[in-house]
Amino acid sequence: MKNKPIYVEIPIKAEMERLWEVTQTPTLHEQWDLRFSSITYLPKKADEPQLFTYKTKIGFGLAVEGWGKSVGSHQTKDNTRTSSLHFGTDQKLSIIREGKGYWQYKTRQGSIDFLTQYDYEVNFGRIGVVFDKLFFRPLIGWATALSFDVLKRWLEKGEAPHLQYKRFFSTWLISFLFFFIWSYHGLFPKIFAQHPEEIALAGSLISMTANQVTSFVIGVGILEVLFGLMWLFYPYKRKLLGIQIVIFPLLTIAAIIADPGSLTHPFSPLTFNMALTILSIIGFYFSNDVPTSSSCKRRRT
Repeated sequence: MKNKPIYVEIPIKAEMERLWEVTQTPTLHEQWDLRFSSITYLPKKADEPQLFTYKTKIGFGLAVEGWGKSVGSHQTKDNTRTSSLHFGTDQKLSIIREGKGYWQYKTRQGSIDFLTQYDYEVNFGRIGVVFDKLFFRPLIGWATALSFDVLKRWLEKGEAPHLQYKRFFSTWLISFLFFFIWSYHGLFPKIFAQHPEEIALAGSLISMTANQVTSFVIGVGILEVLFGLMWLFYPYKRKLLGIQIVIFPLLTIAAIIADPGSLTHPFSPLTFNMALTILSIIGFYFSNDVPTSSSCKRRRT
């Protein structure tokens, strides 16, 4: 079954000429589009299509380099503009072999509907088709949508793309860290190992039988794992950070009351939770108004 082309659309409140400039000028385009690290126009004559090269860094010192060609552009009577592209790469490293697509700029009252649709052929035979369907196509579609939202915020609010991406990736790095911390402390000390210190801490805070204390610790571990999973799936990260700014100091006080001697331990709850509180405060600041791919329409109506 053939995959559907990638489609992304977003309304942008901007002048047509400005939007055209930042999407058609290589030095401006590469600033907001997460899919490209650099774009270079090649010399051309007046009657020739515009050729260009692009580079995408994929990490570990590796990069995919390819070619592109502006097949053409036209403008209708209602001021709708369309720019068509043909692109590809000869590098075997790339999942994309060759593709075609277009950008369209539809004028609406007070805004412009900026949209793209593109599709491509893949390398690596059937393995490449499966990899593309399950992983790469959703990833490149998400990157396109996120880039469109960054572009929208740049033109509407004036915030430079590189600052938006710093805030976006900082927020997600902190989110993955807290997912790991909460899940780890819920699973291993409490659920799997039922560490004696966890049992003793709970028993000193609440008067229960030994079996009740064990069940209580396991229950707390389950809640911690669920809270950890929220860092991956709950979209409002700032609310989670706000909760932690309150929770970590309370957990610190409870741990010290339960075991004052913990203040002299090598990994004291005072210093550990203080570090997490400060990290939560930093994350709370950076996570305000983070770019998101969800602001884009992903299917043609």
